[in-house]
Amino acid sequence: MKLESYWLDTAPVFASGAQGPVSGRADVVVVGAGFTGLSAALALARRGASVVVLEAGRVVGEASGRNGGHCNSGLAHDFATLAGRIGLEQARAFYQAYAASVDTVEKLVRQEDIACDFSRVGRLKLAAKPQHYDKLARACEVLRAEVDQHVEMVSAADIRSEVGSGQFFGGLLQTTSAQMHMGKFGVGLAHAAARSGAHIFEQAPVTALERRAEGGFRVTSARGSIDAAQVLLATGNSREGPFSYFRRRMVSVGSFIIATEPLDKAVLDRLLPQRRNYVTSKNIGNYFRVSPDHRLLFGGRARFAMSNPRSDRKSGHVLRAAMEEMFPELGGVGIDYCWGGLVDMTADRLPRAGQHDGLYYSTGYSGHGVQMSVHMGQVMADVMAGKPEGNPWRDLAWPAVPGHFGKPWFLPVVGAYYRLQDWLH
Repeated sequence: MKLESYWLDTAPVFASGAQGPVSGRADVVVVGAGFTGLSAALALARRGASVVVLEAGRVVGEASGRNGGHCNSGLAHDFATLAGRIGLEQARAFYQAYAASVDTVEKLVRQEDIACDFSRVGRLKLAAKPQHYDKLARACEVLRAEVDQHVEMVSAADIRSEVGSGQFFGGLLQTTSAQMHMGKFGVGLAHAAARSGAHIFEQAPVTALERRAEGGFRVTSARGSIDAAQVLLATGNSREGPFSYFRRRMVSVGSFIIATEPLDKAVLDRLLPQRRNYVTSKNIGNYFRVSPDHRLLFGGRARFAMSNPRSDRKSGHVLRAAMEEMFPELGGVGIDYCWGGLVDMTADRLPRAGQHDGLYYSTGYSGHGVQMSVHMGQVMADVMAGKPEGNPWRDLAWPAVPGHFGKPWFLPVVGAYYRLQDWLH
């Protein structure tokens, strides 16, 4: 069992990285070569801007290359609840932004001819309890009436045609959701940005950021310093760099995934004949899908802990047990990969993007970042060109999380609370 991301281990090599030291001047320095940073770099370079991307590790080496491989429409929230809190029009705009973000991913895949197994397969949220089905049915009714015609219910009687498990009582299907190979997409996006003129420096963690009296910034990295008229922070919840303002406003939550050995097609046809994206309805539930080479990728908040080799291995055992309970036919199959990643959670689980102290940023995708990060990279290129109206998150306040200074000491308490909620409800 490799303790590394399946997506990264099976991705092609990024062969267009910039060589030599970081120096000189650029119109824009992008900090971070995940999906947000690479998408923004591509859009900015296409417009003729000189763009330098500084990445602490490897291209898409963190959240962008360590997720579950889902590219889903829809919010992380119950739409009706969110609409009651912020108003129907605002909730509708947020929901539509997520729908548009999947379209943005597909558009870039087609435009740049990125071979990443992109497919619109739909996302099925599985009711883990009978009362969860009733809640999902009410949510489906509201969605169809207010914002999304591409949703439908799968009844308890029909759920076996979707998932070969006795654990579920129907589900809510969003037909426009997609999936792809995260590593292949990320490396393809990086190559597209480089072809358009962006200079991407790997192994270049930013260590200092200084505003210059004459305007702009001096950005210092492990590979040298560069002056920039504008800087875009696309670091997610990275613990690298002088960005404490942002760390105090996001909580890093570990999420963990296992990938089985390749499975027989007949087995997959019995268990997951539609090959969709799947997520269960519990607070501490699971998400899963089939990979292009016929593995089951099975993830979840196995433990409320940070990702590291020891933690990943423990989480792998928890996930295997959950997978085998859900699909007894998979008892004893080989597990080839186990890895973890960090989710950049905001307090209200909505992204944040805009400008702070002269720095542009887009982050806080709260577990729904695959599509929104790509979309917001394109949006932030517009924002930096003086068109802020395209940013759906521009008016959201963003206070610091009380008592949080970067290390999420309270995660075990949060985990205990959600486990109790799952037991009660």
